[in-house]
Amino acid sequence: VQLQASGGGLVQVGDSLRVSCAVSGRTLSTSTLAWFRQAPGKEREFVAAFRWRGGATIFADSVKGRFTLSGDGAKNSATLQMLSLKPEDAAVYYCAVAPRGLIVGRMRFGGEYEYWGQGTLVTVSS
Repeated sequence: VQLQASGGGLVQVGDSLRVSCAVSGRTLSTSTLAWFRQAPGKEREFVAAFRWRGGATIFADSVKGRFTLSGDGAKNSATLQMLSLKPEDAAVYYCAVAPRGLIVGRMRFGGEYEYWGQGTLVTVSS
């Protein structure tokens, strides 16, 4: 299973940006996909997750209302749309896949995900 994250870049505070994760070797229709992020000197933190079966989607409180997560079954990929970016959103964003449908209560835990992408850098300039 391979995950390819893309779409990071340098934006200004208040701008929007999309990061995508293309998955090969595993169909996402029976999986759970999540985004995590890690800023320099900080621990990795959960951002958002989506379970195809049942369509469950959850977000960290810090991004709720600003970020959306959507899946594309035909492309076996997912896109994290980020609006109204803040300096504290700057980080390396990682997508991760669990090869099963996680219950909502477990979707935010990194240990539940077996496969990880290489990360894409999001820089927010003020």
